[in-house]
Amino acid sequence: MSPTQPASSYIPTSPINYPMRRIQVALGVAFFGFLVFVIGVRPDVLDLDRSPILGFVQVAVFVVGLGLMCVGGYICLYSLWKNQQISITAEIGQRMVATGYLVVVFAGLADIFGFGSHLPPTLPYFGIWQQTGVMIGQFIIAVGFLMLIPYRRKR
Repeated sequence: MSPTQPASSYIPTSPINYPMRRIQVALGVAFFGFLVFVIGVRPDVLDLDRSPILGFVQVAVFVVGLGLMCVGGYICLYSLWKNQQISITAEIGQRMVATGYLVVVFAGLADIFGFGSHLPPTLPYFGIWQQTGVMIGQFIIAVGFLMLIPYRRKR
């Protein structure tokens, strides 16, 4: 601010103008996905639990919720790269988010796809191996999101 400029006319400007509407919508999608995920994992919170085990419908609901979180998070973090070329690390992060989500889908729905430990005619439910697979997939997604963050170099 120069000495001749009045203090009331000074408006700080940001060097990068992010697409705020896109970021807000993406965060809204991610939050809605989180709510769907919570309903899938803990339906008793809303008094929707009808069985003592985590069955197909619950697994399908939390997989859809996690998918919405991934889409919302991806769009939000990708929007932070405005006016910049995306780095190789971020491109690898994109693929890790997608790969982690596929690991979650196939681990969570393994019994339905026919390669789980509870094959028909037994009742499919979410077992320990599927839990481990879903946690590994979520870890891969988290690492991918960390790689998508546009870190700035200090000049």
